[in-house]
Order: sequence, then structure tokens, then C-alpha cells
Amino acid sequence: MTTTVASALPGSMFPLGAGPTTGGTNFAVASGAEAVRLCLFDDGSIDGGPIDGSGERQVELTEYDAGVWHGFVPGVGPGQAYGYRMSGPWDPRRGLRYNPAKLLLDPYARAISGEVRFGPEVLAHRPDDPYARSDLESAAHVPRSLVIDTGFRWSERPRPRRRYSDTILYEVHVKGFTASHPDVPAALRGTYAGLGHDAALSHLVGLGVTTVELLPVHHNVPEAFLPERGLTNYWGYNTIGYFAPHAGYSAAVRAGRPGGQVAEFQAMVDALHGAGLEVVLDVVFNHTAEGDHLGPTLCHRGIDNAAYYRLDPADRSRYVDTTGCGNSLNAADPFALQMIMDSLRYWLTEMRVDGFRFDLAPTLAREQGGFDRLSAFFDLVAQDPIVSRAKLIAEPWDVGQGDSYDIGRFPPLWREWNGRYRDTMRDFWRGHDGLLGDFATRFGGSADLYGGRGRRPTASVNLITVHDGFTLADLVSYESKHNEANGDDNRDGSDDNRSWNCGAEGPTTDPDVLALRGRQQRAMLTTLLLSFGVPMLLGGDELGRTQQGNNNAYCQDGPLTWFDWDHVDEELLTFTRHLIAFRRGHPVFRRRRFLFGVDWQQLRWYTPSGEIVTGEEWADPGARSVAIYLDGVDEPDHAEDGALLLDDDFLVLVNAWWAPLRFVIPPTRDGQVWEPELDSSEPTGVASPAKLGVGDPVTVNARSLVVLRGPVTGAELIG
Repeated sequence: MTTTVASALPGSMFPLGAGPTTGGTNFAVASGAEAVRLCLFDDGSIDGGPIDGSGERQVELTEYDAGVWHGFVPGVGPGQAYGYRMSGPWDPRRGLRYNPAKLLLDPYARAISGEVRFGPEVLAHRPDDPYARSDLESAAHVPRSLVIDTGFRWSERPRPRRRYSDTILYEVHVKGFTASHPDVPAALRGTYAGLGHDAALSHLVGLGVTTVELLPVHHNVPEAFLPERGLTNYWGYNTIGYFAPHAGYSAAVRAGRPGGQVAEFQAMVDALHGAGLEVVLDVVFNHTAEGDHLGPTLCHRGIDNAAYYRLDPADRSRYVDTTGCGNSLNAADPFALQMIMDSLRYWLTEMRVDGFRFDLAPTLAREQGGFDRLSAFFDLVAQDPIVSRAKLIAEPWDVGQGDSYDIGRFPPLWREWNGRYRDTMRDFWRGHDGLLGDFATRFGGSADLYGGRGRRPTASVNLITVHDGFTLADLVSYESKHNEANGDDNRDGSDDNRSWNCGAEGPTTDPDVLALRGRQQRAMLTTLLLSFGVPMLLGGDELGRTQQGNNNAYCQDGPLTWFDWDHVDEELLTFTRHLIAFRRGHPVFRRRRFLFGVDWQQLRWYTPSGEIVTGEEWADPGARSVAIYLDGVDEPDHAEDGALLLDDDFLVLVNAWWAPLRFVIPPTRDGQVWEPELDSSEPTGVASPAKLGVGDPVTVNARSLVVLRGPVTGAELIG
């Protein structure tokens, strides 16, 4: 039953969203609609029961200032379920899609309750005619926004702030990390509270990573076709609420407390900070869950279609799509841009996260179509006193035309996922020709991409595997993808016949095949953790996690994607812990500047015979080995905090051949004595002890690295 009550009191146009105060709540929404009704619900939206669309009270918002409708409603407080109905012209050919029959989420909702029940009711158009307005009522088929008091009593523990040079990222899914963890209480598994539990924290701290990068936690809904297949959007790259923690990851919501996801998320962040870990969110400001022009109307499309989405100038009933997901957010519009910036500030201040990874980030810089380093979005970020100080990481590609791969083109504040690093290191270790020079460039921080415009090696976020693709174990175990469970006849996901030469495909008990696969994994992990830049580890790779060859597991919410804590590769875990501790213990691998020009002596490259690599040798297509010399002494004006950086010298011997290779110790510092520190061919990583000098031979096993340490004394520095 729907009733209409008197108009709201005038209230305030600031801030946008629902702001509870003493005596009531202020509501403000930006829209070009001709009339707006606030809808208040007293049905199952609150108590966890089914949403039936009943109990709706409508309140007219009569105040309109500078594009914002607003009003104050006495007696409304935290926990109240609400939505909006917008009245205005329906003319898709002009980009106008107002339809009062569709209940809409508040774009600024702090929490969302309920699920989408897909069907013709959630479409603003008639299924048989995309230009005709549908009068089907949607309230019983869509979720509700919730009024939330976001106040939280934070602990007084210091908030960790890691330099980029000291950062080790760990990409992880909130649910998958603890969904089957035996030491996390069953009621908390797969939730924010589960990630903040001591059992989860102990793994992260023991591993040695510094920063968790969480797959999307903004409230999201699946694409309509997935529930029909019995699947869902597990990764969460289908956002519908940029201020709301996803309710599906909340133990409080499971227990029948809608809205409890907000405090639970805050408690998780507080616990991670207490363990010394930063929190970075993967955010999807490039598109929303409303899809293309035939998709559902849930929020932004019905609030103000032309403001929130980039419309095709040749046919404004359709969208410009540089995301491959049906629509692109319109970062050139003031209201859409304000929503993005307000969301970033909210998560940094109220939710206290430490930074963001921006999915398909070039879409945000396409005001006029092409990628623009001087776009309004980049300018606002650089000038914002809060956002500019956060960790800002871009996925520097989308599916735009012409310049969709924008790696190395982001402004100085930004760090970038380095796809060139990923591709080079994978190909190098699987034996492709002609990559030695590119291997050296990527290992040294990718100066060709980031050496100009005041950027540092830490502009490069180095990665081998991420959520999108094979896990590390699967990378060396499968010659082709196995995505049959996704329901697309194995057509989805990337095609990559890698020819890793690791023996039988898939699960095996052959000890020789298993040993070779393990060696390949350790070689890539060692390369990743020793390269200049910011390393990022895919969560679970340290455990030997498999997805059984599925390289596009976006829709798999179950044991295939969850961490299997009952079958951990303990040797690989021990090796990874040792490797991370090694990086953290030696600043020579965490340099904050490029070493070239006058500094070339501090980073030198030798052939296995102990000679400096020449240009001809760099260009040799068959070259697959190199010795890397790293001088542990840095100049004071380049060192952290102006202090003299003093570390031991290191030699990294790299052999990507499929047979052992003999290296000769090259001449470096006078009288240098070298000691084996790490051998990736050994499952533990522990190298056999020895004392080596110039001219001594060192055998590096096939597809392996050996790291030698040359202790540096104060007398040598003075000399």
C-alpha cells in the first residue's frame, strides 16, 4: 500500500545523500528531473524479510537548488529504508529516461539492503520496444537504500603509512580468503569480520606483505544472465553503490542486521591497521551495473541518465562503451565527477582506507573520447588535499579506440599496473627468444615507461598474476584455459597457449613434473620480489592455489575460487615468506630512483663468463642468462630521509635455460667475497654455503636464480 504524506521541510542541499541528525534526516539528490519523491519503506527491507513493495510512504521533495533536490523529514533516523522516484521526460533518443514507476537507489546510499529480482519489472522500457516507457512497478524487485549513522569508535592504534618503495601488495577477495578457513569461526567465514579475524591477520603478517588490495567491495549486483545459469558476479566488478560496502560480505547482514556492514567494514579496517597492514580498494568508476541501453534501471540511469553516462552523440539512446560492460561513466559531467570524488574522500575519511586501485582507469580521463593526462579528474585528484595523499594505482588500459593501452602515461602521483612487466617476465621464463634486454629493463623499474616526468621506479606495480587470469600454479600447469564451468563453451577468457614445457597438463603425481612446475613458480616469484618497483602478489599464489585451469573465474563463487586451506603447498609458502623477508631486509632491492647515467656503476649487467654485456649480446635472440650486480651503497641525497643507504652488494644470477649453466664471478668491488644467499631451484630457497671470489664458478640450475651477497664493511666505504 502506498500513501503520500505532506512535503518534506526545506532541509539542505549539502551534503548529498541521507544525513541523519537530531530529530530527523536530511535527503539530497542531484538530478535534472522535473519532480522527485522520496519513498520510505516499512516492509521487509529492515528486518531481513522479503521485500514485497508494500508499506511505501512517499514524500515530495519540493526544494531545488543548483540541480539538487532536497528536504528534511522529521522522525526518520538510522535504519530507515528508502528510495527515489523521478518524474520527467521519457525520450531515449535525447538521452532522457525518467520513469516514476521505477524505484531507484540513492547514488550516495551508505548501505544497501535486498537483492535485484531480474525481470521486465526492472526495465524502464518495454521489453518489446526499447523506446517505449514501461509502466510496470519495480519496487518489489529492487533493493533499498538505508539511512546510516557512520560514526565508529576507532582504536587509537597508529595508522600504517608505507612508502611505495617499502610496499608489497597482496591482491585478495574478501570472501574467498576466509570462506573455508578452518580457524575462522563459521559465522564469520567469507566476511569483513572474517578478514579482520586473528587467523586471517596472522597469515598476512606472517607472509610479510604490507598492503592488502581488496577486490571490489562497493555494493554490486550480478549481470542478469548469471543467476539464470546459477552463477553470480563473484569478483564484484559490477557496482551499483559507490558509498556502500557490499552487503554480501557482512556477517552482520547474515545475522539479520541490515546496515551492519558499515561498522563491520570499519572494524575490519581497524583490525588490519592494528596488524600494520594498509588497505587499498579496487574501485570501478568506469561503468555501473545498469549495463547497456537494454539493461535494468536501478539507480543512475533513472536519476539522471545524461549526467552519469557518456551518451553516443550519434544516437543518444545508446552509450559510449570503453569498458566492454555496456556503459561508461561520464567523468566530464560535474555531478558524476563530484560523486566519484565524494566517494573517494568518504572511503578515506569515514572508512579510513589507505588508497585505491582504479579499474580500467583511462575511461576516467576520456572527456572528449581520447585519453587526456590533463583531464578534470586528474586535476581534481592532484588538487584534493585528502585524495592526493592516498595510494593511487591505475589499471592503465580499457577498451577505448586507438589509445586504450595507456601504460606510462599517467600523471606523477599515480602508480600503474605494469602489463609490460607481466608479459615480459612470463615470456622470458617460458623461453621466448629476444627478451634479455626487455627483462633487464623491467627488472630495473621500467625506465623506458617511467623514467621521465619526475616519476620513480615505484610508478611500476610489478605483477605476474592477478585475479583476471591464471593463478601462478595454473600458469605452469595448463597449456590452455578450462572455463567450461562459466557456461560460455570455454570461449570466454584470454587464449594463451604458453608452451611452458612443464610436462603433463593439469593435476599430476609425477614428481619430475611437479618439481619443474615448482621451479618455474619460484623463479617468477623471485624475479617479482627482487625487481625495482612495487611488487604485487596474487593472494593464494603463495599457497599453490589452483582454479583448475579457469582463467576467467569472475562468476565462480565456491571452492574453485576460495582459498583451499586444507591443501596448502607448505614448501612454497615457506619459500615465499623467506623471499618477502629477504626483500624487506635489503633496501638495495627497494631503491626509489632509477640507476642510469652517472649511476650506472651501481647497477651492472654481466654475461655468464663475467664480462660486461655488450649491445650485440643484448640483441642476441638466443640470450637467456645474465648476472645482475647491485651496489649496496647509495648517495645521501638520493637515500631515504637523506641518510646514507648502506646495504651489502648483491649478484643475481639469472638462468632461463632448460639446463644448468655455469657462471663466473665478475670483478666488482676490490677483494669482494660472495656468499650464496638464495637459490630458487631449491624448494626452501636456501642456498648451499660457500665463499666465492672473482673468477670462481657458480652453477645455476635450469630456470632458476641464485642470489649472492657480498658483505660491505665500513672500511671499504671509507676507502
